[in-house]
Amino acid sequence: MTERRRTAVVTGGSGGIGIACAEALIGRGVDVLLTARREGPLATAAESIGARWLAADAGDPESFAAVAEACEHIDVLVHAAGILKGTFVRKERVEDFDDVIRANLRSTYVTVHAVLPKMPVGGRIILVSSSAGSAPMKARTAYSASKAGMNAFAAALATEVARDGIQVHVVSPAPVETPMLEDVTFEMHALQAKDVGDAVAFLDALHPRVCLPILEMHAMPEGPLAPPPLATIASRERSTR
Repeated sequence: MTERRRTAVVTGGSGGIGIACAEALIGRGVDVLLTARREGPLATAAESIGARWLAADAGDPESFAAVAEACEHIDVLVHAAGILKGTFVRKERVEDFDDVIRANLRSTYVTVHAVLPKMPVGGRIILVSSSAGSAPMKARTAYSASKAGMNAFAAALATEVARDGIQVHVVSPAPVETPMLEDVTFEMHALQAKDVGDAVAFLDALHPRVCLPILEMHAMPEGPLAPPPLATIASRERSTR
């Protein structure tokens, strides 16, 4: 009897981190269903790495239900969807605050709620959070609150699903060099999307009995392995235009 192929759902599939996580799981022989809201970029991303795809809104229960329905079983959920948006509270519109909470925190509940009925013993829920969840960022109150909420959600969820043999992990990277950071105005040493993908592959390779609630990551800040400061790279690019 042949062993069935494992299936993963990866959200945020039209962005750098989602694509990197999906590619890392495909490298481990996992059948990946990639999902995001924008159909065009999602289809292009999925075809580039050999993943299946289905456009859906991770913050909308009815929309995301179609993703769960498309899978016979879901062994891994990687929730990488989210947005970085907002400003100082004095200037921020409540609509913008709501957008961030919906995209980052509500979507966490919606996706987990949808996949749990399809998740067997040994399943994994991997939530891509941010260092802002534990070290809140000035002028990013909505984003920081959403990621702190995700971390708390994960900790509570883990106590619920342990009896089902399901693991819950939080990957908490410091800034990652993606289009989200195009407007950065200060120097920072950023991780690459592939680094987050490698972390997801590492978690997937662990024996299901091993608990690793949170995996924190940041780029080397100095020395020969430190990447060039991101703002410096952006400044060079602007100067050549």
